[in-house]
Amino acid sequence: MPHFFGWDTATIRDRYGLTPREYYDRLSAIWCADTCAPRMRDRWTPDNKTCGQCSITAFLMQDLFGGRVYGVPLEDGNYHCFNVVGDCVFDLTSEQFGDRTLSYVDCPEQFREVHFAKEEKRKRYEYLRAKLLETLPTAP
Repeated sequence: MPHFFGWDTATIRDRYGLTPREYYDRLSAIWCADTCAPRMRDRWTPDNKTCGQCSITAFLMQDLFGGRVYGVPLEDGNYHCFNVVGDCVFDLTSEQFGDRTLSYVDCPEQFREVHFAKEEKRKRYEYLRAKLLETLPTAP
């Protein structure tokens, strides 16, 4: 059973009629070492499949649900990305932090133009997006 942040309230639906919970299930079959951030690949395992997947996943969810992407500031100067759509806050990749509690309050907004300035990240996003779209029905 997924334990991502916002699981209990992630009931919004996109144009396909799917919720973030259902996307978590679909992405669980797609996330892999190749979609993991290169600096984190040594920590990626099938048991830690959300490791290094945050920004590409959050921007992909933004494509489907709208809303905004925010980033929890981390000690190493990076940001852990998550989604806010109306009053629904969810983080499909929060499991990578185990029992650590992140604060999703007053976090800075993140922008794809900044994140995707790194070509490797843009390519990982495009790969993840293409694989996910293969699992979806034709849009209504």
